[in-house]
Amino acid sequence: MTWLVVGLGNPGEKYAATRHNIGQMVIDELAHRHLVKFSTHKSRNDIAALKLDAGTHSVILAKSKSYMNETGGPIKALANFYSVEPANIIALHDELDIPFAAIRTKFAGGDNGHNGLKSMTSAFDGPDYYRVRLGIGRPMGQQDPADFVLKAFSKVEQKDLAEFIVRGADVVESLITKGLEATQSAFNS
Repeated sequence: MTWLVVGLGNPGEKYAATRHNIGQMVIDELAHRHLVKFSTHKSRNDIAALKLDAGTHSVILAKSKSYMNETGGPIKALANFYSVEPANIIALHDELDIPFAAIRTKFAGGDNGHNGLKSMTSAFDGPDYYRVRLGIGRPMGQQDPADFVLKAFSKVEQKDLAEFIVRGADVVESLITKGLEATQSAFNS
């Protein structure tokens, strides 16, 4: 069975270390863990392929080279190329309404104002794909959430960031090999 695992974010060094790109950070951790390298795909994604669970699951890791609000088209093109149905897609994304470093998984649902999810839901004509919601918390005070997500993690957050990213990768592997319910029981905090 083939899975498409998508790290939502914005392209380029300017955005690489921002909260909005936490999904892509988890994708990089999965690639590092499985010793696979990214290559450019004609769908405007960088991709890497790996196997899980003694080869029973093929996994395509993807980082879109388009901006967050335009993610859907390139991801749909990649899904079509590999004949992956939406029910075998996992989107990893930042989530303002979850405390920093908390992780929640779910299947389908609304976009909660997240432009990457809006774009994917539009491209796939529905929300029927998995989400790994990576908590970044809400900004303090009057800071605009749109500005907050485009900033780097604070010094305090950076102390726990590596472990957060590793747990995000663990969640993806669990979701693919053990399913949603077991993953939620083990990781939803």
